[in-house]
Amino acid sequence: MKDVSGRLEFQAVSKVYERPVVLLLLATFILTIARALALPYLVVYLSQTFGLGVADIGLAVGGALIVSSVLGVYGGFLVDKFSNYRVMLGAAIVFALAFTLAFEVNSLVLFIVAIVVVNLAYAVIDIAVKSGIGSLVAPDKRGSVFSLKYTLTNVGYAIGPFLGMLLANISPGLPFAAAALIGAGFVALYAVLGGQITHSACVERSDKGFATVLIHMLGNYRLVCFTIGGILSAIVFGQFTAYLSQYLIVTSDPENTYRIINYLVTTNACVVISLQYLIGSRINQNNLFPMLMLGMAFFLVGLMGFCYAQVHVVWIVAMIVFTIGEIIIIPAEYLFIDYIAPEDMRGVYYGAQNLSNLGAALGPVLCGIALSLYAPGVMFYILSLCIVMASGFYFMGSRRRG
Repeated sequence: MKDVSGRLEFQAVSKVYERPVVLLLLATFILTIARALALPYLVVYLSQTFGLGVADIGLAVGGALIVSSVLGVYGGFLVDKFSNYRVMLGAAIVFALAFTLAFEVNSLVLFIVAIVVVNLAYAVIDIAVKSGIGSLVAPDKRGSVFSLKYTLTNVGYAIGPFLGMLLANISPGLPFAAAALIGAGFVALYAVLGGQITHSACVERSDKGFATVLIHMLGNYRLVCFTIGGILSAIVFGQFTAYLSQYLIVTSDPENTYRIINYLVTTNACVVISLQYLIGSRINQNNLFPMLMLGMAFFLVGLMGFCYAQVHVVWIVAMIVFTIGEIIIIPAEYLFIDYIAPEDMRGVYYGAQNLSNLGAALGPVLCGIALSLYAPGVMFYILSLCIVMASGFYFMGSRRRG
């Protein structure tokens, strides 16, 4: 009897994780490793290579993310219009070329342009992956696939920074070259295998214009509330490596900054990998708001831990607490958008969710300004205020139906 149930369970899992779904998840994993090779150390690279101060670094990193996030909404619109194969292949080619440009150029302007394009291409691929999962996987199985996607993203962020640190010790620009090579390798793989997704998924394509789609989304009260809440909370968790690097550059030295950031990124990934299924499986539409508030509380405790950390152990413990908040918030956003998105507008709804990256973009800008005007610890109290405001918008979105 156990053998029969085991075979049935294996068949059920195999049916969910067919080759097109596996390829989508593989795209997440490979390109996250490529991105994580270089971007976690972007603050230090800008400081050492271009001689930028913390405020200018914040503007550079934040501005790149703002532009790519806004353009990502149109990327979601394209995902609804065209096949995942064409969108993902094109975005992956652009991803590899942009990292090549970042490695080759000596101009700050061209370097920032390259980083904008990297972030935009990655965002479009991420939207296409989510949309593909929504099309290929039955509704009752999507939560587990989204959870696995989130886990693979964090495995990529656990591997990438270690490799990036090794390469950066050889040459500061080498992580960008390695990221370009990995991106090119994925393009070759996807060009051969990616067409299966087009043939496997029968997706209703939207015939609405972009302006019509935007008006529709602006009229969705719950989407607007959760998007604003997501922007505010993403100020805190979206690019924590960037603002913590800025803080450490002010209060420490580059070598110690590299070391602590490496510890924190790895701790973040390990906690997510270990606890994501345990915690994420307990989030559903019935307990969405209480779980969101619990996540907000973990963020607040983590921020205060960072504020008063003096030794590496305290930094790591604070990161563990902070990461539990992230574990709660991110899957909740995935499931919420999947629940409210129309079938023919799934991509652009995920594009709207990606607007939370505006918060990730604003984080380094806001923190750079705070660090230049006030005592370093004030930065963490400003971030805590963002969490309180985000909670208010989550409350409004959770109370309203339809």
